[in-house]
Amino acid sequence: MNQPAATPFAPPFADLPPGPCWAVIFSSVRSAEDEAGYEATATRMVELAAQQPGFLGVESARGADGFGITVSYWASEQAIAAWRRHAEHTLAREQGRARWYSGFALRVARVERAYGSTGSHDDDAT
Repeated sequence: MNQPAATPFAPPFADLPPGPCWAVIFSSVRSAEDEAGYEATATRMVELAAQQPGFLGVESARGADGFGITVSYWASEQAIAAWRRHAEHTLAREQGRARWYSGFALRVARVERAYGSTGSHDDDAT
């Protein structure tokens, strides 16, 4: 089977391998509490995640209504599990539940292939 080539994306897109990887999809609704603390912690978590073995990238968006989705990409389920156990990430999750989110959902999915367009051409994986 012909695998598509990796598609080099510039932020805000994660630069993923063409074949299997894992996505952690975190959907949330922000509370109005402690915006500065939330922003500082969110920035720190992306910086810290990027240092973890198996981290591939992240994409994130939040609307004016407070609903947001962050997708982090990982090389393996083991890498995801190690990130979940990281002490600083554990503390951030606890703060999120207690202060920053009025609701959230987390999903883990296997990404079978990755392709897209940077505006100059399309990579079509069929």
